[in-house]
Amino acid sequence: MAVCDGRGCHPIRTTVPIMRVHLVDGTYELFRQHFGQVSRHSDSHPLAAAASVVASTLALVADGATHVGIASDHTIESFRNDLYPGYKSGAGMEEAILLQIPVMEEALATVGFTVWPMTTHEADDALGAAAAVAEADRRVEQVLIITPDKDLGQCVRGDRVVQFDRRKREIIDEAGVIAKFGVGPSSIPDYLGLVGDSSDGFPGLPGWGAKSAAAVLARYDHLENIPAAAGQWDVTGLRGAAKLSVTLQAQLSDAYLFRRIATIDTKLDVGAVDEWRWSGPTDRFTDMAERLGAPELADQARTLAAAIS
Repeated sequence: MAVCDGRGCHPIRTTVPIMRVHLVDGTYELFRQHFGQVSRHSDSHPLAAAASVVASTLALVADGATHVGIASDHTIESFRNDLYPGYKSGAGMEEAILLQIPVMEEALATVGFTVWPMTTHEADDALGAAAAVAEADRRVEQVLIITPDKDLGQCVRGDRVVQFDRRKREIIDEAGVIAKFGVGPSSIPDYLGLVGDSSDGFPGLPGWGAKSAAAVLARYDHLENIPAAAGQWDVTGLRGAAKLSVTLQAQLSDAYLFRRIATIDTKLDVGAVDEWRWSGPTDRFTDMAERLGAPELADQARTLAAAIS
């Protein structure tokens, strides 16, 4: 677009607002709070972990966050349990955590945050989908996925979409993913397909470890690109290549299955970036804060809202 005058036509310079988007793994945060400071106090309120998640999310706003989305595993099981029976489930999970998941979701929603309670999918999928939406928005300077979960490494893009480990105060950008795993973000599902993920309940392939998977995938990127015979592998310094090759060919269908399980589904509807802007608590949050055993959170939320209005 241009404006013209007696001296000619000149482009109109427009200012594009720049923002950072914070995407929070609510389930991880609930675990972190439950097994962190809450567990160290025997007289804690039954909903103390949920209250702590709300407090820590408000702390993001106090530190300057404007657009925030929180994903949670409303039901621990997902479509991945149908793909692989051994996939993680809610079996054996502490009841204190299970009971607080819906409370945490309601509390975060009433304090004004965008919440994605996952049922057929997982919190990781919502975080990945939101990261993709934010990355496509030219106003977004940086996306911070707040979780140390290795699965989300596949969603990292340069230093624009990064992971943030709040416990360690550590940013993991694309160079950080490569330094940690030996492969780039796009190869993380393949990597996990080979080595497995004990926290998610799938084993990977026998004999394949972090070093061998990183060495092979650093050269071939994806499972389907790996030559069938070890003699065709262009990978230096790899021990036991023949045995690894035999295992891969014999259990290739398992490797593909585990890769599918480890792949984040970014096609979910999580709305648009503008919808994630925090503008303050709802009228219901005062009662919710009382229920959480933390009535002071209501005053904190109102004070923050007044400061940004």
